[in-house]
Amino acid sequence: MALPGVTNRKRLVALLLGFTLIFLALTVRVGYIQLVWGVDLQKKAVDQWTRDLDVFPKRGVIKDRNGKILAQSATSVSIAARPSQISDPQKVASLIAPILELDEQELYKKLSNKSSTYVWIKRQVDRGTANKVRALNIKGLDFTEEPKRYYPNGSLAAHVLGFTMKYAEPGEGLKGQEGIELYYDKYLKGFAGKILMETDAVGREMPYNVDRYIPPINGFNLVLTIDQVIQYFVEREINNVVAKYNPKKVYAVAMDPNTGEILALANWPTFDPNNPPRDVGNFEEMQNYVKNFVCKDNIDPGSTFKIITAAAALEEGVVNLNSTFNCPGYKIVDGQKINCWRSGGHGHETFTQAVQNSCNPVFMELALRLGKDRFYHYLNEFGFGQPTGIDVLGEEKGIIMSRNSVKNVDLARMGFGQAISVTPIQLITAVSAVINGGNLMKPYIAKELREVVVDENGQETERVVKTVTPQKVRQVISPETSKIMREVLESVVTDGSGRNAYIPGYRVGGKTGTAQKYGPGGKIIPNKNISSFIGFAPADDPKVIVLFMVDEPEAPVTFGSIIAAPYVKNILEDTLKYLGIEPELDEEAQQAEQVEVPDVIGKSLDEAIRALKGAGLEYMADEGGTVVKDQMPKPGAKVVSGTTVLLYTEREVQGQTEGQTEVQAEEAPAEGMVAVPNVLGKSIREANRILVSEGLRLKIEGSGIAVGQDPAPGTRVKEGTEVTVRFTLPSGGQQNAAE
Repeated sequence: MALPGVTNRKRLVALLLGFTLIFLALTVRVGYIQLVWGVDLQKKAVDQWTRDLDVFPKRGVIKDRNGKILAQSATSVSIAARPSQISDPQKVASLIAPILELDEQELYKKLSNKSSTYVWIKRQVDRGTANKVRALNIKGLDFTEEPKRYYPNGSLAAHVLGFTMKYAEPGEGLKGQEGIELYYDKYLKGFAGKILMETDAVGREMPYNVDRYIPPINGFNLVLTIDQVIQYFVEREINNVVAKYNPKKVYAVAMDPNTGEILALANWPTFDPNNPPRDVGNFEEMQNYVKNFVCKDNIDPGSTFKIITAAAALEEGVVNLNSTFNCPGYKIVDGQKINCWRSGGHGHETFTQAVQNSCNPVFMELALRLGKDRFYHYLNEFGFGQPTGIDVLGEEKGIIMSRNSVKNVDLARMGFGQAISVTPIQLITAVSAVINGGNLMKPYIAKELREVVVDENGQETERVVKTVTPQKVRQVISPETSKIMREVLESVVTDGSGRNAYIPGYRVGGKTGTAQKYGPGGKIIPNKNISSFIGFAPADDPKVIVLFMVDEPEAPVTFGSIIAAPYVKNILEDTLKYLGIEPELDEEAQQAEQVEVPDVIGKSLDEAIRALKGAGLEYMADEGGTVVKDQMPKPGAKVVSGTTVLLYTEREVQGQTEGQTEVQAEEAPAEGMVAVPNVLGKSIREANRILVSEGLRLKIEGSGIAVGQDPAPGTRVKEGTEVTVRFTLPSGGQQNAAE
């Protein structure tokens, strides 16, 4: 039997051991909570007894290369409420709803929702309205300065700048959504600050609270390569071409070919970044307006691509300035006849003349002489099939057939700008390499990042944080080949298809293009073209290059020489003067080269042609009638001799057209009937003019000279009847590719 003292000691030891274990467990638990959960629990505790209010940073200003503001942040007042601090939601709603133009009942629901600690009443309110609400001195309302992005020039450079989200994001501020605003968002947006205040358990501000202020860090200012003035020149011409031809799209970009700096970039359709089209529908529909088509659309380049083929052929020695060719109007490759844009061809011509004439068979021949391997080598060297690296998110890289699947017929088509898709930014970058001495430069839009610094006197200055310098990607062709290409392309403007881009006193080089468009199954869409012109000046020492592309212009004649070249001329002329580049020719020489466009509106087509020829001008008519109703350039305009004047015609109506002479037929047909005229031996243009004048329609089969017609001459038919006319040339074929 155990002694009572021993038993008690055992019990005490057991009890002590138990307490020790419990104490150790609690110590471990407290230590774990303190060391592992401590930070998180402390944060939760602070969240319970404090409330914070964002202080948004000032988003950086975006400027053009000369310091002109393109985008900046204005401040607006946003009004919020803390429902827990609103003692009478109904009364508050009745007081402020009329001022803020809000629905009173909806506002009451917000204010009486005690489960929400913080609700927005109305954001981005003008200061005057906010002051009216502030004057009511309602406890529980918060007034915070919220940034609002402002673009002082409206739609100018919209596709370059992009836009921001409508409202500032909690803890971040305004965030970029498109364009440069999105690409450089992390530099522009800065870091948000906070105002911290102590509150009780239900979120009410403590009576002796002292707010703690954490200042925001403002974003960097961004300087672009864009020149606001040149951007205006480009967009002015886009507006002019849209007003005249109502195209589906317009692409335009101006660049310094020596550095890759983008001086101007614009698209149509466009938008105002102050009010971007967020509500037009889904994302795809919004992209129809805000997408930067110059960098994100893959399109057939047409004859502007012949610059690349010519440069590669010269560099490889498969052609030189003494080379001669014969163009019968077509070339047969792999058993397929591919036609020149000009029916009947260009005949005997030199290499320079072939470029001036934009002769398709010659460029097919050059591509075939280069061969698949060398041709694809230059595609890669000039940057096709790969992004240029321009500071635009989502840049496309073009579409190039796999080298292994390319046949000679594909190679021939690529030689003159078919069977390949490129982006406009790729095209102007590659052509810049052709004319700048052979250097492929990386295009870029952002020039400098600057930090705003406040000195000891409170004055704001800017400190350059980062500078973007021109970046040479590689040497593609030799300076000697580049010099030859500049001279050849200058001759296109002085003596070839680019005369409408000639600027008296300046040396201008360039190339026209008219690309066909393809529908489902790869079939050509009739009367749907992309008219383009790429021009640069001065031709001997290029300072600026401009690409202007018009997608689906509504015009009877859609050659790039007519639709695009005049607008490039205007951009280049104004830009050269703005940059202070003086003309090389004296005034007397300039006057000698210019002629005044005669007024041929209202004249018959034959009279108009004689008047234009007499003035030393060429013409191109829409073949839709016999009387001129409009012309481009307008009467009285000063142009260089040899310029092509576009004539818009209408059908002559007896007794209504001024200057018309009434013609009596020997035997008048019955009312509503006409006699089919004889068009045998006539060209397509002449046959169309004759038939249209009689109220008939022409259906063309073949090309060249009319050798047969149905119905036969003299047959009485109804007005509007379609007359099928068969045309034949020794070369045969139908026009397939534009200039």
